[in-house]
Amino acid sequence: MKRRIKKLRNIIQNKSVINAKLTTTMSISLVLFLLGLITLLTITARSLSVYVKENISFNIMLNENINESDIKKLQKKLDMAPYVKSTEMITKEQALNDLANNLGENPQQLLGFNPTRPSIEVFLKSGYANKDSIASIEKQVKALEENVEDVLYREDVIHLVNENVRTMGLILGILALILLIISIALINNTIELSIYSKRFLINTMRLVGATGSFIRKPFVRDNIFSGVVASFIAITLLMGLIYYVSKEIRDFIDIINLQAILLICLVILIAGILITGLSSYFSVNKYLRMKNDRLYE
Repeated sequence: MKRRIKKLRNIIQNKSVINAKLTTTMSISLVLFLLGLITLLTITARSLSVYVKENISFNIMLNENINESDIKKLQKKLDMAPYVKSTEMITKEQALNDLANNLGENPQQLLGFNPTRPSIEVFLKSGYANKDSIASIEKQVKALEENVEDVLYREDVIHLVNENVRTMGLILGILALILLIISIALINNTIELSIYSKRFLINTMRLVGATGSFIRKPFVRDNIFSGVVASFIAITLLMGLIYYVSKEIRDFIDIINLQAILLICLVILIAGILITGLSSYFSVNKYLRMKNDRLYE
């Protein structure tokens, strides 16, 4: 009878330990998922700002008598410039077709001649997509070719894009910092609660002469293992979210690349190991230094 009771008690204790570890692991995984989401938002905001800025362009209006070979030479010079991401040549015929599509009728039929001029549309690298840089680039472009008549760009649009990107980056940065602090605090509290339930065991081991490192080692090891498992759970959840968003928003895959995804996975894994390891270390130290009468509080 005593053996059966002892066996039943051991089963109940083992189940309690497993449930406690499972609860701790799932809690940590959800917090790490939140941390991964923070990283994803930060990287996405950065990538989105680059994506938006690199879609800012200006048009170089050329002399209508310039031949196509000279246009291509100028285009090659521009492609070699450090501020250029890409260029697109627009012939008089293409410009006429675009104008006809916008107006709904062909202006050449009304005027008797093609009123458009050839041009080159220039897309800038993100670091140069601002008002001051474009003003400097305008002077350089005009010095490249005598057939350049004008450089057209929307100064107000460029200013608005940069202001919006800057504001969005600031808001997301503050939000990311707040969520990061919350994430660390939640993981720390989860681990401290799990160690709190074993405070009497820690005290007993201390009283029989076990060293601090001997007592800490299994707690740190077990919680780091839980952190690694929780990291993989969080990564799986986040990959599912990224897959879903990329299916719903086609341009999302252009904003976030494989390198960014691998970086997010690495951040989650390192955070899972570091935060759980350090939290375990300091939590055990807390109960190692605690006096016996305070253990019952």
